[in-house]
Parts: sequence; C-alpha cells; structure tokens
Amino acid sequence: MNLPKFVIGDNTDFPEDIFVIHLEYPRFVINLKDDEVEFLEDIEEEDEKELESEMEHLITIAGEFYDREIERYEEE
Repeated sequence: MNLPKFVIGDNTDFPEDIFVIHLEYPRFVINLKDDEVEFLEDIEEEDEKELESEMEHLITIAGEFYDREIERYEEE
C-alpha cells in the first residue's frame, strides 16, 4: 500500500482543532490551531539537531497541504 505523505484528521472531542498527520519519518501530528507537534515515534538523539531545522519546513508544508486540500474540497 502506498501512503500519502500527509493526511488530515479531526476529532469530535476537539471540534475546533484540525490535525495534519505526517506519515514519513519523522512521523508526527500537528494541530493547526496552535501548531503544537506530537511525534509518533522516538527521535534518535543524533537526529534531533538535524530535525530542528527540517521541522520548521515540514510544518510550513503541512499548512500548505491543508490549504490545497481545502481548496480542492471547496471546488467539488
């Protein structure tokens, strides 16, 4: 099975929150309401510094992904 890089999620317990899930390493969930990030796996210590700069980029891409998906949804 081929998985997309990002998926959108929501939850009825958090009606104001929108989640984007990143399915490639490093796997994480970002809450677009407040940009809070939760990693879904342990990050190797030697990877932490490299990921710090990459995470800012990934968070930006996650927001752009959400915006594109909403535009596509509204067009349909």
